[in-house]
Amino acid sequence: MEGKKGNVEMEIALQYNDSYGENVFSFANTINTIDGGTHLSGFRSALTRTINNFASSAGMLKEQKDEVTISGDDVREGLVAVVSVRLPQPQFEGQTKGKLNSDIKGDVEQLVNEKLGEWFDKHSTVARRIIGKCIDAARAREAARKARELTRRKSAMDSSGLPGKLADCQERDPARCELFVVEGESAGGSAKQGRDRKYQAILPLKGKILNVEKARYDKMLGHEEIRAIITALGTGIGKDDFDAGKLRYHKIILMTDADVDGSHIRTLLLTFFFRHMKELIERGHVYIAQPPLYRVKRGKSERYIRDERDFARELMKRATEDHVVKAKEGVTLQGAGLTSFLLNVQEYDATAAKLARRLKENRLVEVLAESGLDKKSDFEEKKALEKLLKEVEKTKLKLEGKVAFDEEHSLYEIQFGAPHNQKINWALASTAEYKRLRALARQIEEYNKPPFVITRNGDKASKEKATDVLSYVMEDAKKDFTITRFKGLGEMNPSQLWETTMNADSRTLLQVKLEDVVEAEKIFTTLMGENVEDRRKFIEDNALDVVNLDI
Repeated sequence: MEGKKGNVEMEIALQYNDSYGENVFSFANTINTIDGGTHLSGFRSALTRTINNFASSAGMLKEQKDEVTISGDDVREGLVAVVSVRLPQPQFEGQTKGKLNSDIKGDVEQLVNEKLGEWFDKHSTVARRIIGKCIDAARAREAARKARELTRRKSAMDSSGLPGKLADCQERDPARCELFVVEGESAGGSAKQGRDRKYQAILPLKGKILNVEKARYDKMLGHEEIRAIITALGTGIGKDDFDAGKLRYHKIILMTDADVDGSHIRTLLLTFFFRHMKELIERGHVYIAQPPLYRVKRGKSERYIRDERDFARELMKRATEDHVVKAKEGVTLQGAGLTSFLLNVQEYDATAAKLARRLKENRLVEVLAESGLDKKSDFEEKKALEKLLKEVEKTKLKLEGKVAFDEEHSLYEIQFGAPHNQKINWALASTAEYKRLRALARQIEEYNKPPFVITRNGDKASKEKATDVLSYVMEDAKKDFTITRFKGLGEMNPSQLWETTMNADSRTLLQVKLEDVVEAEKIFTTLMGENVEDRRKFIEDNALDVVNLDI
């Protein structure tokens, strides 16, 4: 860019690079460095004004949902420039000629405004890219300022500037302090009343926090709940400002409801810690609370139970104390033996249901459970598959199957046509579900001698299937129990929350560990990132294995 103003002649070469070093645009290919002076001051001023004027006239600042002010530093980030000024009879200050006395700032400023403005008008697409980069730089600057503000505190345990919703503890030694990050204001109120104020702090969160995997850095720091977490922890955030040594609590316990929403909130929190405070996970500071899902009461005794599986086990253990089951061939089940048998039946049912989702036929799963096909060598013999196919045909299922040879693996398999287009092969038989199904079938077989006669306190009932025995015993047992299911932490009173989830002497905590960084990176990117196709593929590949589905 060249121009002339009075006796002043100038040549300016500019090149803009983005944050990754990629060239955005350039006026010239040769870039050198220059010394400071009044001409450089005029160039800086004109550059900032010209870019802001074009941004305003193009409406680019109004397009932003948040207010953005572009400063000179934002404009010059990534810029390399050569400003060459030819001035006749220049006058310098001092012997070293470090400063030019001639006042050419106004001339430089006017010329840059004129020429750069003309260039922007002719190359509006490139100008928009430049301004977009300047806006990103402004946001990053604002985010860094907010991050510094969040960490300005006299000491690690200084309480000044802490979020108002935080109920801090009395202890000042971080190694003895715990912070419970609690889902919901209601649960936070119960936790504040039930806690040990000496060493337990409570930070309740309202709603679901921002998904930081998809949010800009400045948006994240503008989110109220995330700001509260950062301020409460005291470590700061960002590559330059984060300091794990300033952590105010050496146990950060994520306490969310035992439901799907609670799991989602916990995942959002873990995403935040993994992306921005990974060192806290690596140092073993992050834990997950294990609140109960049930309270089972019988007479004066009661017990809190964490999940569905433990609930069924506890209920069955209590139920079988009063039941006796007799079957054919002199089989009698009671006490621990009956409990073990019914638990196996229950797990068999769940495993069979999972396989049925793959094969789309419940009866086909029953045939496989009784097939005896366990080893890879079983699929090397065509006769074994033909025998299995005959058993399938006896079920009168509308399946057209044939035994075929898989040349790729040198093994035989059964192929079913429409409508299911399924295969029974070694790939299926080598899955954990199939192996567990076969193991459970063998354990159940010894006592599975229908019909069954169930006796309890003189009352009798007859059942034809083991699953019917399971249903009868469970329903009969529930009559003697008072069962409370906690939908959320807020449903517990403070003493219950303390007893089950917060008391260090009786609670169970799950420590978050980073065992495989690459796999964790992949999971967070896939499930929490912006690539919809990758997430859809992950869901399609794992849909049949889902256990806790909220629809």
